[in-house]
Amino acid sequence: AGAGCPVLCSCRGQAVDCSGQRLFSVPPELPLDTGNLSLAHNRIASIPPGYLGCYGQLRALDLRNNSLAALPAGLFRGARRLAHLDLSYNNFSLVPADMFREASALLRLDLSHNPGLRRVHPQAFRGLAQLRELDLSHGGLAALSLDALEGLPGLVGLRLGGNPWLCGCAMEPLLKWLRGRIQRCSSDSQQAECWAPPEVAGAPLLSLTEESFQACHLTLTLDDYLFI
Repeated sequence: AGAGCPVLCSCRGQAVDCSGQRLFSVPPELPLDTGNLSLAHNRIASIPPGYLGCYGQLRALDLRNNSLAALPAGLFRGARRLAHLDLSYNNFSLVPADMFREASALLRLDLSHNPGLRRVHPQAFRGLAQLRELDLSHGGLAALSLDALEGLPGLVGLRLGGNPWLCGCAMEPLLKWLRGRIQRCSSDSQQAECWAPPEVAGAPLLSLTEESFQACHLTLTLDDYLFI
């Protein structure tokens, strides 16, 4: 349907495999009925705006192990059926607001092994009501806003290990949410460890209890101030 199989790619049914071809750019055209597209293990640094606009049958997109630092706005506007997206092993430093908003059918999103990933915007995953699995492991995250996760009612699996988590007072709401929402068997809770402050360095995130944050809730009375 539409364009033939791209040069340097192999096509079988609705699957188009362009992986490991040292590509610096995405193929200009794909068969219109493409359902599974692999562009993994290349050197792609950017994707043209509107690139996926014609591929309404696309269900899986593999972009792992490339040189991507950002995605163009509106990339997923035509990909209404996209359920699996792999962006691991790239150069993302930020997941901005509404990055995936038009990919409303996403079930699995992999952002792991982006070592420069320092920040996830509180509205980064807005619109992903069906998302079930999110992988943020092995990045550079020291903190994660609870707002980024509260808008994911279908989330059952979350991976956070391999990040330099700062387990200060600001971490308490996130940990409380994790304990109540994410099944231990669907997470890497034992691999997710605190890097700071020093007194909890090396401790698994979910080993911290309410008692660990007692000092965050201490209030001083007038007598205390007078004594000080």
